[in-house]
Amino acid sequence: MDLVDGTGSLVAEPDWTSLFSDELDVAAAHEHWRILSTELRERQLLAPSNAHSLLRLIVAYISFDRASRYVAENGAVTKPKRGNSKAIARISPWFTVMREAGSDATALEAKLGLAPRDRNAAGKVDTKKPKARAADAYLKPVAG
Repeated sequence: MDLVDGTGSLVAEPDWTSLFSDELDVAAAHEHWRILSTELRERQLLAPSNAHSLLRLIVAYISFDRASRYVAENGAVTKPKRGNSKAIARISPWFTVMREAGSDATALEAKLGLAPRDRNAAGKVDTKKPKARAADAYLKPVAG
């Protein structure tokens, strides 16, 4: 695991090679992690509890990129098989993956407060320690 400066103490970067086999996907995931974790840290929104959401967002980005490359090369509709009179053109599964990954990314960006429209809705992570109160000295745990 690589640690982005200032974020490693909060959230360690996932092992992208265990999720992606393509070197370009691993490099893209690392770059997305660097950009997003830095932004969340600077806005005081990075916390261990949202690490998995950040991971899912990056997987959605990579899936979207991969599917959109395929759709750009081959089109959004699969051609019917030749020689079969009953075959019809269908929406490409890659197009469906692209749409779903885009929707997932949009929802996760909103949850994490990354989308410009949702930035004010995201609250900062509370890093304050609770204040000591007089009652704390009164109620002590009993050893037993």
